[in-house]
Amino acid sequence: MKGLQDSSWLNITIFAAFVAVTLVIVLRASKNNKTAADYYAGGRSFKGWQNGTAIAGDYLSAASFLGITGAIALNGYDGFLYSIGFLVAWLVALLLVAELLRNTGKFTMADVLAFRLRERPVRIAAATSTLAVCFFYLLAQMSGAGGLVALLLGISTWGGQAVVIAVVGVLMIMYVLIGGMKGTTWVQIVKAFLLVIGAAAMTVMVLAMNGFDLSRLLGSAVEAGGKTGGALLNPGLQYGVSDTTKLDFVSLGLALVLGTAALPHVLMRFYTVPTAKEARKSVVWAIWLIGAFYLFTLVLGYGAAALVGASTIKAAPGGVNSAAPLLAFQLGGPILLGFIAAVAFATILAVVAGLTITAAASFAHDIYANVLAKGKTTPGAEVKVARRTVVVIGILAIIGGVFANGQNVAFLVALAFAVAASANLPTILYSLFWKRFTTQGALWSIYGGLASAMILIALSPVVSGAKTSMIPGANFAVFPLSNPGIVSIPLAFALGWLGSVLDRRVEDPAKRAEMEVRSLTGVGAEKAVQH
Repeated sequence: MKGLQDSSWLNITIFAAFVAVTLVIVLRASKNNKTAADYYAGGRSFKGWQNGTAIAGDYLSAASFLGITGAIALNGYDGFLYSIGFLVAWLVALLLVAELLRNTGKFTMADVLAFRLRERPVRIAAATSTLAVCFFYLLAQMSGAGGLVALLLGISTWGGQAVVIAVVGVLMIMYVLIGGMKGTTWVQIVKAFLLVIGAAAMTVMVLAMNGFDLSRLLGSAVEAGGKTGGALLNPGLQYGVSDTTKLDFVSLGLALVLGTAALPHVLMRFYTVPTAKEARKSVVWAIWLIGAFYLFTLVLGYGAAALVGASTIKAAPGGVNSAAPLLAFQLGGPILLGFIAAVAFATILAVVAGLTITAAASFAHDIYANVLAKGKTTPGAEVKVARRTVVVIGILAIIGGVFANGQNVAFLVALAFAVAASANLPTILYSLFWKRFTTQGALWSIYGGLASAMILIALSPVVSGAKTSMIPGANFAVFPLSNPGIVSIPLAFALGWLGSVLDRRVEDPAKRAEMEVRSLTGVGAEKAVQH
């Protein structure tokens, strides 16, 4: 524990070096930002492997690295199920979304929906759900930065953590303001490379200490756990084995698996490649990188349980999130800890930059250019609005992160996935695959999914009625599950169907046919992206 605090200056130095290098990269990338396509989609100039690496950088958040390693260290089998859920989700993205989305849209999810539906109401609805998902995700990342700092730099005061959250926010604004999508993408590529290299090195070290025998490692973890060690290899340690907890886990799994393919900052990455073939290739690259990383977390989690011990992890300032840094210190002393600390900071920076540019693009492209200005604007004016939006979102994220610091933020990430799965995925799939889908169906599905997910979360044990709730003193938890996915996702699909069936308006069949041909073949897609 003391070693963590002693190496804080080394951690800061390594992190400062990362910031300096990435700022140089962002400045160089910004020289080519001339059009809206450059700013929002990196000029569609990235190769499949580059975009795949950036997707991994965007997707592997601090929750993935610190949270899942800690969850496996303390809860074993139950913690690893998160890894499986996050990874399996990419098959949905690969098989149903990536290629079709790249062929149909320009910059945002709303482009796909507005292709064949009434533009104004659909863009407002899609932008609303995009901003909601980005805000919840952003809040979780920013407040997570405060907790991470408490652990790695020994800053335990609320004011000190607030300053660090502000620093993260300012750096995020600089990256996105200067570099746009091109700069953000390179930051994510560098961060993904560092994260995978760091996790791989630690994995090899842990396995080497156990003779490269996974069974021996698991045995060491069980042994270190004492009387309760055996439970690490069985389900139920985290949630218990009641009917409610089983249902809750299914609900969470649904949100993770279906939400990933509809996260706005992930969807936007498919527009940064020149062709649908490269979009497909980038998802395959992402699956390999993310899959390898989550296998590393299995070794790192059980390695932390064996070498650090559950009691030491729980007693550390960051609690469950301290497992990976404590393991790094155990394996490689202050140098490895400093590297892992810098990677964790880089992880937060890269993810918040990706979320910010997505939210800014959604507002500037969907709300300003196509709703307020009704398409009568120039790409230059649109990018100006996007840049101003970045500053506003950055300030809101800093304020929100400061106030959410120390709160139970796990529900924010789960809510982001649940909202994406409920509000975004049904409308995307219906729009791409169902001929009778109408504007009314889209609006019912988006607003219904968004509202149901948020209301059920507000009435769940996450907010009140339990010791770990956000408001522990109150109790208005009438919904027994912590994740609303099992109710809100089928409800959103049902509302999309019902709204379309009851809609007397018929959408333009010619537009529907054009969208079907374009989504499947890519014919006409290149013409649409010349903005």
